[in-house]
Amino acid sequence: MKLNEAVTLAKEQLHSILNLEVANVIAVSKRDDGWNVMIDLIERRAVPDTMDIMGTYEVILDDDGDMVKYERKTQHKRMDLAEIVE
Repeated sequence: MKLNEAVTLAKEQLHSILNLEVANVIAVSKRDDGWNVMIDLIERRAVPDTMDIMGTYEVILDDDGDMVKYERKTQHKRMDLAEIVE
């Protein structure tokens, strides 16, 4: 499976379970037994949108592209900036 296929499958499967809008894919990595995909979902919309509540989820796919695990890793406001590491 190619990287873009893994991303598409992870987004589709996570959305089908949680019914939340995907905002960003923030990381993807190949594992020995599949793929690890980190996805930001919009958990609650707000006005202005910088106040949206976002959840960062880790999705694990097996070699066939089936989700075997998902877990929310963090929750933050859209406006919160990640720490910049140099």
